[in-house]
Amino acid sequence: MKKAFALLLAAGLVVSTLTGCGKSAEPAKTGLSVITSIAKSKDASAEGDGLAEVDSTVVAVLVGKDGKILDCKIDVAQTKMNFSTEGKLTTDIATVFQSKQELGDAYGMKKASGISKEWFEQANAFADYVVGKTVDEVKGIAVNEDGTAKDADLAASVTVHINEFVEGVEKAVAASQELGAQKGDKLGLAITTDMSKSTDASAEGDGLAQAYSNYAVVTVDKNNKITSCVIDASQGNVNFNTEGVITTDLATTYQTKQELKEAYGMKKASGIGKEWYEQANAFADYVTGKKLDEVKGIAVNEDGTAKDADLASSVTVHVAPFIANVDKAVANAAK
Repeated sequence: MKKAFALLLAAGLVVSTLTGCGKSAEPAKTGLSVITSIAKSKDASAEGDGLAEVDSTVVAVLVGKDGKILDCKIDVAQTKMNFSTEGKLTTDIATVFQSKQELGDAYGMKKASGISKEWFEQANAFADYVVGKTVDEVKGIAVNEDGTAKDADLAASVTVHINEFVEGVEKAVAASQELGAQKGDKLGLAITTDMSKSTDASAEGDGLAQAYSNYAVVTVDKNNKITSCVIDASQGNVNFNTEGVITTDLATTYQTKQELKEAYGMKKASGIGKEWYEQANAFADYVTGKKLDEVKGIAVNEDGTAKDADLASSVTVHVAPFIANVDKAVANAAK
C-alpha cells in the first residue's frame, strides 16, 4: 500500500514538474506599432513662427499563445520644430527630443487634468487596462464622440483621447511575431528622436523639418538576457517654403521603415545588397540571447558602423543608435 502511494506521489510530482516547465516555456509574440500625424502643424505668420509638429504614437505588446495581451507599453514622440516667415528653421537642428514618457511630470498635463494625472500615468493606466484582454476586446472598448473612454472605471484613470491607443494596440498585435520571448518576460520600449537632417527653405527648394525617430522594443528574461528585439525607425517630414507656408498635406500618413520594406529604397545603394529592414532585423537577431553589457560592448567604428566582421556582413548601417536605444529599452523593461 505504501509502495503504491509512493508511486502515485512520484507520478504527481512528475506531472506537476512537467506542467510547470510547460508554463514557463510558453512562447509569446513581440509587437511594435507606430502611428504618425502632422495634423497640428501650422504656417508661420505675423503672429509668430510656424510649427512642424510630428506626433508618433508608439505601442509595444507581448502577446500570449491564446491571443491575450501579456504586457503593453505606450509612448508618444511629440516633435515640435519651428520655422520663420522667411523659411528659416528657428529650432536648433542639434536638438534631441524626449518622449512623453521620458518627460514624465515635465510634460505638464497634471495641472490641466480633471483627475490630476500626468500623461504618462494615464498612458500606463490604459496599458495596464488592456493586459489580459484580446485585441477584439480592446477594439470593443466603448469610446465617446470626443475619443475619451465611456467606461467609468477606465475614465477614472484615463481622460485623454484613447482612439490612437486602441488603434496602436490593434496594429502592434497584428505585427507581433514569435522572436524568442516567453510568457513572464519583461517588455521594454525606447524612442530617440532628432531633427539633424532638417534644412532651411531656399531658392533651390522647400525647407524640411524632419523628425527622425528610432524605436527599439526588447523582452528580457529573469536573468536579464534579451529574449527578443524589434528595431524600427520613422521619418516624419514636413516641408515649408521661403514664406514659411507648409507645403506638405497635413493629412499625410507615414509608414515606418519596417512597413516600407523595399519601398524605402536602400538595397540599390547598399554594399551588401540588403534593405534597411533586413539590416535592422539582422541586428535584432544579433543582440537576442545577449545581456546588455554584451550589447553595449559591440565594437563600433568612428562612423558608427559595426567593427565585427560577422555583424558587418549583414549590417552596414550605423548601429550606434540601435545600441543606445536597446540600452534604454532594457532599462525601461526593468521599471
